[in-house]
Amino acid sequence: MANRQALRDLQTRLAERLQAARSNTSRSARWLAIQAGGRNYLLPLEQAGEIFSWSGVLRVPYTLPWFWGVANLRGTLAGVVDLCAFLGYPVERTEQSLHEVSLLAVNPTLQVNAALVVDRLMGLRGVEDFISEGVEVPQGAGPLAAGMVSASYADSAGAVWQVLQLHHLVQTPEFLSIRI
Repeated sequence: MANRQALRDLQTRLAERLQAARSNTSRSARWLAIQAGGRNYLLPLEQAGEIFSWSGVLRVPYTLPWFWGVANLRGTLAGVVDLCAFLGYPVERTEQSLHEVSLLAVNPTLQVNAALVVDRLMGLRGVEDFISEGVEVPQGAGPLAAGMVSASYADSAGAVWQVLQLHHLVQTPEFLSIRI
């Protein structure tokens, strides 16, 4: 009897979460908002894939420092890339901080089995969540980021958000060359 009640509670919670997600996307959400290395990014929803909690990776020798290795994500092997380090501003990570990161799989339509290490998921955003467009990006955005950022916005708190085009990121020669 207790198992049935627990199952009903779980189904109720799932239904509530689905309804909340539907109502949020009806606001015309266009991006998944993330933080990586203290910087704010907006990732187009059609380019982002599934989100996974940190489960560790199998290290691969003789690769660049931003390529952490491979992870099994629902039966698919994906290369794990530290987004901060790849964009040119590595962050020192402790074992404790690794348990706070997430892996964001790149959408399979981009034909790259990769997942990005992101520090924080900030929810869904739409144009209406920002007060200005085309704001100046603070210095230190990393040498590679410039070619992958298509726009920038400022929110009501004054934080700058950059739209990072994942389809550009995963096709750069740097991203595709992981060997030292």
